[in-house]
Amino acid sequence: MSGTPPQRTVHVVLPGDIDDPSRPSGGNRYDRRLCQGLAAVGWSVPELPIAGGWPRPDTTELQALERALAAVPDGGLVLLDGLVACAAPEVVVPQATRLRLVVLVHLPLADETGLGVTEAARLHARERRTLQAACAVVATSAWAGRRLVDRHGLPADRVHVVAPGVDPAPLAPGTDGATRLLCVASVTPRKGHDLLIRALATMTELPWRCDCVGGLGQADEFVARVRTLLAEHGLADRIRLLGPRTGAELAASYAAADLLVLPSRAETYGMVVTEALAHGIPVLATDVDGVPEALGRAPDGTLPGVLVPPEDPAALAEALRRWLTEPGTRDRLRAAARARRDTLHGWEVTSRSMTDLLERLDREAAATG
Repeated sequence: MSGTPPQRTVHVVLPGDIDDPSRPSGGNRYDRRLCQGLAAVGWSVPELPIAGGWPRPDTTELQALERALAAVPDGGLVLLDGLVACAAPEVVVPQATRLRLVVLVHLPLADETGLGVTEAARLHARERRTLQAACAVVATSAWAGRRLVDRHGLPADRVHVVAPGVDPAPLAPGTDGATRLLCVASVTPRKGHDLLIRALATMTELPWRCDCVGGLGQADEFVARVRTLLAEHGLADRIRLLGPRTGAELAASYAAADLLVLPSRAETYGMVVTEALAHGIPVLATDVDGVPEALGRAPDGTLPGVLVPPEDPAALAEALRRWLTEPGTRDRLRAAARARRDTLHGWEVTSRSMTDLLERLDREAAATG
């Protein structure tokens, strides 16, 4: 039709496992919903999934990324997942003179728990090279944005926050209002399942059960350590490692939950926090990084959960004991969670925020010819 503006295009570089149901992650969910959201508001979104052991690619995987970027036309706008881009500066940086590169950082590579000093320094240096070459960097929380600016010497106006959204969900009926605990997180050192086991081991006289939903194959040594801890404390029948769940199975886990527990050592945001709140479920989490931002407050200013210091099983145990033994505490937190539920932003807000950034980059490119 005459006068119809040309469709805008953003090429999106994604981890190859983005849709693998056996490896769900917050980063993959964010990427998938963002691609869908951009397409829904009129963008053409060619996807470039790159299989590999990111963030430690081999030569074949780097060559695949190089071919994918080489196929993008000159001046093309490319949104790259940081797990891929920040691990491959030798491929990405040379393309920065030809393409407009936007890097989406879900978690700074060096912030992964359990890295040795040398490996963390190596990943940090590679990430720094990539981000300094990008025309824009996207963080998923204000905390993460500030951290990227400080760590990598980036101009503040080049770093943008596009927070995750959350889907509306029915109120969770729970089990009995107290005893069913839920942890939704891949079983990796960063998520702190070992801390949760140690905390719950101090209150075996109380009635509770904890379902742990999340991938079991990304950190095999840690999974084995968690299973050993469960056996040592005699908790294998009360703390269940259920593996990854999506769709109706995950919805059923939330429906049965009375309290979400997230004992992470690091989180740039914590999407499961807002997912729980969308079901009206209070949250007990460690006070790390972007979690307070995700937790937020009810309209009257009350917290819809409890934040405890990281790496502190005793503090986690104290908060769990209060939840299990104090009906007034449970009532207060549940009311705050349900009030916070009404203030959560949907994925359409995420898509709109990213669209605003990409449109600005298009305008800047047009202005410079």
